[in-house]
Amino acid sequence: MRFEPLEIRDVVMVEPRVHGDLRGFFLESWQERRFAEAGISAHFVQDSHSRSAKHALRGLHYQLRKPQGKLVRVVQGEVFDVAVDVRRRSPTFGRWVGMVLSAENHRELWVPPGFAHGFLVLSDSADFLYKVTDFYNPGDEICIRWDDPRIAIDWPLPVGAQPLLSPKDAQGGLLAEVEVFE
Repeated sequence: MRFEPLEIRDVVMVEPRVHGDLRGFFLESWQERRFAEAGISAHFVQDSHSRSAKHALRGLHYQLRKPQGKLVRVVQGEVFDVAVDVRRRSPTFGRWVGMVLSAENHRELWVPPGFAHGFLVLSDSADFLYKVTDFYNPGDEICIRWDDPRIAIDWPLPVGAQPLLSPKDAQGGLLAEVEVFE
């Protein structure tokens, strides 16, 4: 496995070693010892799977009192995955990093606690897997608008296209208005 910190160093791209032949492929998507050696000590409590249509945008979500670290990957399709630093005292507060995750590139993204997370589906559909370090608590979830001008994420939407949003995501707040990590 290769671990590459992104522009916000706490967010890490993980590239598993893929062993393939005529039968298909094999990879380790999580290996506790290798992750710990790379500085990611995580105890996962839940795996989740979502399927989304083209231009579906999920996020930007985080839990404040029961923060979740997330190890995410795509097993069918392609997404543009984003992490936003929502730790007020961080030198990178309000900044974002993003990358393409796909079934083809097998890459994963480690989004540590203290970050909002979201993704945009680029393919006709995408199956997205999450490993999380705390249980989902809907009463603790905060949602930031996908198009918050302060964050200014460069979502790769075609000119004139609008993302498909859930009602909750359409009502997200601005970073300046929501509660964040101190």
